[in-house]
Amino acid sequence: MILNPGILALFITSLLISLMTIYAACHGIQILRRWDIASGSELQLILERRTYLISTIVTYFLAFQLVSLFLFIQTADSICHLFVGAMCAVGTLTVNSFGYPTLLLKVLTFIIAGLWLILNYADNRGYDYPLIRAKYLLLLILAPFVLAETVVQCFYFFGLTPDIITSCCGTLYSQSARGIASEILALPVIPAKILFSVSMLATCAAGMRLFLNGKGVYRLAALSGITFVVSIISMISFISLYIYEMPSHHCPFCIVQKEYGYVGYPLYLLLLSGTVLGLGVGLLQPFRNKKSLEHIIPAIQQKCAGAAVVAFVLFTSIVSWQILVSSLKML
Repeated sequence: MILNPGILALFITSLLISLMTIYAACHGIQILRRWDIASGSELQLILERRTYLISTIVTYFLAFQLVSLFLFIQTADSICHLFVGAMCAVGTLTVNSFGYPTLLLKVLTFIIAGLWLILNYADNRGYDYPLIRAKYLLLLILAPFVLAETVVQCFYFFGLTPDIITSCCGTLYSQSARGIASEILALPVIPAKILFSVSMLATCAAGMRLFLNGKGVYRLAALSGITFVVSIISMISFISLYIYEMPSHHCPFCIVQKEYGYVGYPLYLLLLSGTVLGLGVGLLQPFRNKKSLEHIIPAIQQKCAGAAVVAFVLFTSIVSWQILVSSLKML
């Protein structure tokens, strides 16, 4: 294992988040089985006191979970010079077979944790814990993924040794490579641009419609998920080319480096934020009929929709600016 401040911070943070999530999930099992807001029993009073404290602590820990995704990317990029053949985070992630699984789990837990924070925010606005069972059920779903992420990340970090020869991003993100990346690179540029533009325009239109008149909740949620996938594909297919100003450099990780103004961080943050906010409006929809939330949830959904549109518009604006100022011109 390589001793690095980022690695140590990730290791400690992941361990603490896992322990707290497991503890909260165990409490969640009690909530699902024994919660009865109409009861004045001693157990109910204990559950009410404990759930407020646990929800508050989990909120902070899951906020750290969101940050850990970007810390992981930054750490992987910062130690790439220790491995022969590596030029960015791609080389570090391919040092062993646990790098990319860790990244994928972090993205997944980022999205689920973000949705839990939205659900918890709505629950805290109600006077009778209206979403208590729903949010602890979601926490029970999140817990195995957080635990798996911690375990896989530990295997990844303990498997990092400087004497390993790895591959650079130019090798992995090339049409001669095998796997999903080569399939994405094979996409024609014009159809990829059209798909990106249409998906982003449709998502923003759905978000504005929901923001203005409260309609199209599930449409925005579905389009947000689709746009996330399309945007990642577009990042590899053509967006990265304009940022690097090279027609063959498709790496989605080099854009977080200093040479490119760290533009990758705001791009990925905006894309993930817009996706979580868009999915969040759909997550809240089944609970609109809760008496204590009948006026609160529509307002939260409109705020989430407006924030999602802002995030997606800013993401598209940065991408468009990079394309406009790039010296690379592609038909």
